[in-house]
Amino acid sequence: MAIGIALGAAALSARAQVLEIATDQSPVGLDPHVATAFSTTMVLSTIYEGLTAIDADLHVVPALADSWTVSSDGLTYTFRLRPSVTFHDGKKLGPADVVASVARVRDPKTGSPFASRFAVVDRVEPDGDSGVRFVLSAPSASFLAQLAALAIVPSGSDDLAKQPDGTGPFRFKEWQPNTFIALDRNPAYWQQGHPSLAGLRFEIVPEPTTRQLGLTGGTYQLLPTLDAATAATLKGVPGVQVLAAEDLAYSLIGVNTTSPPFDNAAVREALNYALDRTQIAQAAYYGQAAAAGPLSPALRDWALPVTEYPCYRPDPAKAKALLQQAGMTLPVKVTVNVLGSLRLVVDVAQVVQAQANRAGFEISLNVQEAGRFIQDWRAGNFAAFASLNSGGPDPDDYFGRTFQTGGATNVFRYSDAMLDRLLAEARAAAPARRKTLYAEAQRLLACDGPVVHLEYGTLFAAVRSAVQGFRLSPTRSLLGLRDVSMVK
Repeated sequence: MAIGIALGAAALSARAQVLEIATDQSPVGLDPHVATAFSTTMVLSTIYEGLTAIDADLHVVPALADSWTVSSDGLTYTFRLRPSVTFHDGKKLGPADVVASVARVRDPKTGSPFASRFAVVDRVEPDGDSGVRFVLSAPSASFLAQLAALAIVPSGSDDLAKQPDGTGPFRFKEWQPNTFIALDRNPAYWQQGHPSLAGLRFEIVPEPTTRQLGLTGGTYQLLPTLDAATAATLKGVPGVQVLAAEDLAYSLIGVNTTSPPFDNAAVREALNYALDRTQIAQAAYYGQAAAAGPLSPALRDWALPVTEYPCYRPDPAKAKALLQQAGMTLPVKVTVNVLGSLRLVVDVAQVVQAQANRAGFEISLNVQEAGRFIQDWRAGNFAAFASLNSGGPDPDDYFGRTFQTGGATNVFRYSDAMLDRLLAEARAAAPARRKTLYAEAQRLLACDGPVVHLEYGTLFAAVRSAVQGFRLSPTRSLLGLRDVSMVK
């Protein structure tokens, strides 16, 4: 009996604790169907769930749907919803909420960057009281992976940007912009016995040194993202564990392909030749990065080695020659919007500026705060921008929304009939054929596409040793915090 009492007391002690998390920037709104900034999606990944999820090994796994069937023609997906799932406001999850969530994402008034992921959906309809049926207009090999990005919200939801209401392990409590956001444990969470934590508190701490000292001093228990320099400093510190994973996100220079000078493919190719990605990795990532092709090396079944791309061999003289052949007057002047809330992005942009300015360009950097940067990004109000972009576990998930004509995050206004054809065919193809088609797509995009892919960094995080069960995901999702406990 004494042993049982002791174990019960230990469990209560662990459950009573709030995990203190230090992040570098405040969320930009909390609407899960609109948000794209890492600072926002990281928080929302603990509040909302989809019918499916992507685990830390990049596999599709059940989430709000505990099972599904697919018709022999690949056009009809029927999902069975988990019983007894409720939203944070107490409403029971039903098929109507799934139907409404899809409609909301696809509604032009929402302005969702996820809309194009569901362009292949012909209709969504209830299947009894506990099921939902998706009927597609064409087969889509990536459909189950794309569903993981569809946060299910209650039908009739309003003001999700300020009052999120999901089914996840933690529920919204309070948000003080630029200070903190607090979440409470969801006591009615469908996964019995989870979460163990009493809640999460995301402290907004822009200075990396302050975050580092807070972790080592015990003020914070988790730094979900670290730059390489801080990770190196924290390795070996007593009471601290540094975790690493291959990142799906990459640094980039994105360009507007409908206005000069980047409406000319030769100018886009010239910018690639102007850059030395090895030097960028050393200068901005402290060597903890790999040159980025259109797909992350974490996608081992799909990504081509960057040695296949001629423009990845730095050649300033060739860059100048391409610009002159394109009829450009040197230097080619370009203003690059820079996401100033991320120190890494600013560092990368400065190296790119120095390299490009030696190769026929004259780059000016317009460093912007996150809200303004995202506003200009969404509106296509840029000649070029420097940022971090997220990939996906399936090539179509990323290529479709980013590069396909009309893609929801194709802010570059890029359109290429050959690429559109490749992506359309790949969605319905067998795995071996898909690999061939995506290889062609990568070669097409690498040198004169609308994105100059720069680096895939190593994703680092750090936790106090009292934090048990945390696993770093390449997707940067923190849903895994439902499995975390803390010991005294």
